[in-house]
Amino acid sequence: MNISFQKPDTIGALASSLCVVHCLMTPVLFAVQGYSAIHSETAPLWWKNLDFFFITISVIAVYKSTKNSTNTLIKSALWMSWLILFFLILNEKLGWIPLAEFFTYSAAFTLAILHIYNLNYCQCKSENCCNQKK
Repeated sequence: MNISFQKPDTIGALASSLCVVHCLMTPVLFAVQGYSAIHSETAPLWWKNLDFFFITISVIAVYKSTKNSTNTLIKSALWMSWLILFFLILNEKLGWIPLAEFFTYSAAFTLAILHIYNLNYCQCKSENCCNQKK
């Protein structure tokens, strides 16, 4: 877990990317499950709640990344992307507004891309160099 403190953008990009893979694999899971058990239309509980695992890892990564980033625009964009993704996941679970999965995929991709882009703004060798005001 030490890597998450040193490279939160790497962890954030990985978590966001795995979230997209999870979202893309859900229809495949339903198709495979349909062949294996007739009239079974629900995914396993652990699969349904994997979204919350990814969003928890993502909020920690966004917090750590924005703490170490030197670009205020990226900081705002990371938090905005995370909030949008969080809302979309809650919306999907609670069924507030019917939205296409495209929006969730886009938010997760955007968050991953922002984490990767943010790697350019903090290439410190020590833990505290990016926290100093320049």
